[in-house]
Amino acid sequence: MKDLENVKTIIFDYDGTLHDSSKIYIPAFMKAYDYLVDHDKAPEKKFQDNEITQWLGYSKKAMWELFMPNLEEPYKTDASTIIGQTMVEKISRREAYLYPNAIDTLAYLKEKYTLIFLSNCSIDYMESHADMFNLKEYFTAMYCTEMYEFKKSKKEIVAGLKDKYPADYVVVGDRHQDLKVGELDATYAIGCSYGFGQAEELKQADILIEDISELEKYL
Repeated sequence: MKDLENVKTIIFDYDGTLHDSSKIYIPAFMKAYDYLVDHDKAPEKKFQDNEITQWLGYSKKAMWELFMPNLEEPYKTDASTIIGQTMVEKISRREAYLYPNAIDTLAYLKEKYTLIFLSNCSIDYMESHADMFNLKEYFTAMYCTEMYEFKKSKKEIVAGLKDKYPADYVVVGDRHQDLKVGELDATYAIGCSYGFGQAEELKQADILIEDISELEKYL
């Protein structure tokens, strides 16, 4: 096991790590897909949940490039807007849910570490969740990829933030975009096996956890 005794800053992914985003993403995705079907841009299809949740953790640009690369840009934009707006509406109706133990674990860790929020999401999405769950009580700072015009990876963002926060660092997340941050100097990666990542991408983690509360055992 990696030596974590010098860790000072913990960088958290959000969806699939703290937030069970399947509850709001699956219906939002289906609403957007129905829009594409209605405009003859996609065939009718019944999706398994894991066919939809595999896109959680990707930026909207990367998601559409992988899912429907030949879809015209205006339709990608419209579908992304439908997904984003639907998810924010569901948050406002209090239909979003954090994983059990998420808040208790954050409360425990904030007494010992600097906590940073970093998500491949929009600013509206991040702020809506911050308001609903009072996240700013736990995080020293909150960042999302829209703040970088969706042009920087999480690894690139963290590389640019490191001078602001004390080393060593741990990144906690469920997807390869999160765990690649662990390639940076003095940075360890903890993978969340309960999230939406596949076994192959979780191999990048230095440690795997099956529940967010397990962080208290290591940190």
